[in-house]
Formats: sequence, C-alpha cells, structure tokens
Amino acid sequence: MLGRTLREVSTALKQGHITPTELCQKCLSLIKKTKFLNAYITVSEEVALKQAEESEKRYKKGHSLGDLDGIPVAVKDNFSTSSIETTCASNMLKGYVPPYNATVVQKLLDKGAVLMGKTNLDEFAMGSGSTDGVFGPVKNPWSYSKQYREKRKQKAHGENEDSNWLITGGSSGGSAAAVAAFTCFAALGSDTGGSTRNPAAHCGVVGFKPSYGLVSRHGLIPLVNSMDVPGILTRCVDDAAIVLGMLAGHDPKDSTTIQDPVKPFTLPTFADVNKLCIGIPKEYLAPELSSEVRSFWSKAANLFESEGAKVIEVSLPHTSYSIVCYHVLCTSEVASNMARFDGLEYGHRCDINVSTEAMYAATRREGFNDVVRGRILSGNFFLLKENYENYFIKAQKVRRLIANDFVNVFNSGVDVLLTPTTLSEAVPYLEFIKEDNRTRSAQDDIFTQAVNMAGENLTSAIPEPHAKEPEQLHVTSFSYLPMTNELAGIIETFVVTKRPYWT
Repeated sequence: MLGRTLREVSTALKQGHITPTELCQKCLSLIKKTKFLNAYITVSEEVALKQAEESEKRYKKGHSLGDLDGIPVAVKDNFSTSSIETTCASNMLKGYVPPYNATVVQKLLDKGAVLMGKTNLDEFAMGSGSTDGVFGPVKNPWSYSKQYREKRKQKAHGENEDSNWLITGGSSGGSAAAVAAFTCFAALGSDTGGSTRNPAAHCGVVGFKPSYGLVSRHGLIPLVNSMDVPGILTRCVDDAAIVLGMLAGHDPKDSTTIQDPVKPFTLPTFADVNKLCIGIPKEYLAPELSSEVRSFWSKAANLFESEGAKVIEVSLPHTSYSIVCYHVLCTSEVASNMARFDGLEYGHRCDINVSTEAMYAATRREGFNDVVRGRILSGNFFLLKENYENYFIKAQKVRRLIANDFVNVFNSGVDVLLTPTTLSEAVPYLEFIKEDNRTRSAQDDIFTQAVNMAGENLTSAIPEPHAKEPEQLHVTSFSYLPMTNELAGIIETFVVTKRPYWT
C-alpha cells in the first residue's frame, strides 16, 4: 500500500480497503524503521494519529474532503506549523513554535491531509546537499538499495561502510528522502534556486516548482523573497498535479500571489505530442556535464522526437551570467532577511549582557553556522553604498535579460525546454564534502536557478525507465509557460518513476 500513488491510496481509502488510521500507523512504523536516513527533524506522531482518526470518522459518515483526506504528508522544516516546532535546521530557531500555519500547510490540513512531521534540510535552506543542517545530513534511500549495495561490493575493499552513502541533494533533501522511502505520499519543499528539483533528481521522485505567485509563500520562512516558491515532491506527476490543485490560488496574506481564479489541474488520459515543439538550450551542454546525464538527456529528446514532437536547438544567451547574478541577488536578500534574527523577539538569545551590540553579535555567532554567516557577509558587501550600483543594481539588470531570454524562446513557438537538472548523479557524502558549500551550490544550481530568476515553473521527472543503478536515475527539467493540462499530461506520459527496494 505504501508504494502506491496518492490517487491509488485515496481510492483505497474511499473503498474501505484501508482506514486512515491504519495507513498512518504504517507510515509511522516505516519512519521509525528508516530513522537512520535522518529525513525527519520532528515526527508529529500524536498529531498525525489524531488527524487520521478525524479523517476516519469523515469516511464512515461519507463526508470525505477529497483526494487528500487521510493521506500522509510531510513538510519541510522551514514552513511554519502551529504548535509544532519549526527550526530551519538551525540553532537560531531551536525551540521556536509558531502560533500559526503557513498557508500551504493550512490548505493541506483543510483537505484532510495527515501531517507526519517536519523534514530535514540545509540550515535556512542554504545548500544543495542537505548536509549542513544542525541536525546532521540526510541520507539518500537509494544508498541502501540492492542495486547500490551490489555496486559498492565491486569497489575496492577498505571503504567505510557507514560513510559511503549517497547525498540526497538539497536543500529539501529530507522531503525528497521521505517520499522516496515511502514514509509519506507527498511532501512540501521550498525552491529558491533548485532546492526542490535537485533532491527530487537525486532521490528518484518528481519535484515541481510552481511559477512565482501561483502558490502562497505566507508562512514560508524567507530566504530570497523574490525567488522563493513552495515546492511539491511526489512519486508521480499526477500526484503533483493533485497537490498543486489544492495549493494554488490567491492568498490575501501574500500580495505576490495571482488574483485570477485557478482551474483544477487534471491530466488527460491521452497525450499527443505531434504538435509539441521542444527546445534544447545549447548553453546547457556544459563541459562539466557527466557523460551519463548527457546520454539520458539525448535519449529523452529522442523519445519525444520518435513520438512526433519537434525537437530543436535554442539559445538562452545570458545563461553564463546567471549563476553569478543569482549569487549576488541571493546573498543580498539573505543579508536582509537574516537581520530579523537578533535574539530579541524570538529564537536563540545568548547569555551575554555587556551591551546590546555584544548580545546581537554573540547571538548570531552562536545561532548561525558558517554557511549562513558567510552569505550574510557577502550580501552586506554587495549592499554597501559604494558597491550597490556595481553589484546589486547591475545584477537586477542582468536578471531582466535572463528572464527575457526565456520569454523570447517561448514566443518563438517553443512549448517546452528540456534540460538536465544536475551535472551528475548523486555522489557519496565523503566526496560531496570535499568542496565547500559555496562551490557545491554553484555547481549544483547551474541548470536550476535561472528559472527562479525568470519566475518560470519547472518539473523534475525521470526520463530513463531502465536505469540499473540508483545514481543513474537522473531528472530532466521541463519548463513550460503557461502550464496547461495537455502539456502536464505529455510530461506524465513520458515519465517512469522507479523506487528503491528495501532489504
């Protein structure tokens, strides 16, 4: 039952083949069994069981709230959850319990979803491996699959069995691992420069980044206000469409959300790709791109072409500037957003009382890790009066050029951009930490951050149905504007999700 899709389990609940309480207990049992993955920071067992009981009562009365009623879900620990600790995987917010729910969390609960817990991440979502949070790194479920174990046995002896596990990607690695390990059927992540799509790629699940403004950011503890978007992680595209339909729409608490009514996202049963034009950005053929990813990218394009789609090369000429532009804008907004954590109103406060300035400094030194402090320093440098015009304003102008690149491509008749999500497969933890956070983020965000600056929507999905090893399950990003049911159905048709097999 836990390996089924959200829609399949919803049908089973409606037909009485399983009760919400039984389903919740199965997921809680698996969460305990897979605790070594470190996917969850907080497991809300009592809350989940109570919600499951309430759902069961509704089903008995024939008053189901919809497809999400009784469905176990997880939420990244940078979304505010009423009465449940929200830490952002940081000492700064340890013990912080919000008085309200983020809008997306409240919408899930209003539809009867069962909240299993809060998932692990990089501290304040700053990272691409889910390795830099105060609660420790998240382990990729594929590390414990038969395929990966057999591969590791063929390697040279003498390796430490406890440290050759694969990273999940980040920063929403806990949510991706939770979905991949069958402990929930859907999870919320956040996506600022690829933080939902990157771990989805590495963990073999579907990750969707909605267009900016389609889903409310209210209650999402901000990293970069102009790029942050709540993300959705599921095991198939149809499930992502179901969750998106529940979350999308205007929120009076978030002025950046769209005003127009949102129609339900229903995937068609048959997808015709004959009239589809797919663009392959030539700038994404990076020298660092692994041969394996390059091969799967080509196979995915060939698959569409063989079914009648038109596949053409396109150009996004300002791509080479995007990662640098992203770094300037990201750190600048980080510096501004992190200023609220001063030890006065909420969160950690040091014991130093010499002066207000000393208390500020000590609180932030104790509360933030090196990665967060480094980004704050960079951002404040870019925002200095003497640097503002040369860095921040110039980056904003480049951002507009990058956004225009996408507009020009889509106005030329291209329906979809088919690109890799990551440069390579998921790497072992010991290899990943050889590089610092800044270097790794620049490498891992190279294909993903441009669309955040442009405001596009992105889906990560698996194009290769016959991968022999877990790290070969790469994800292809589809950027489409606007999102249509037909186009979502086309993506679903050509996506095959694979799952780890536990031993």
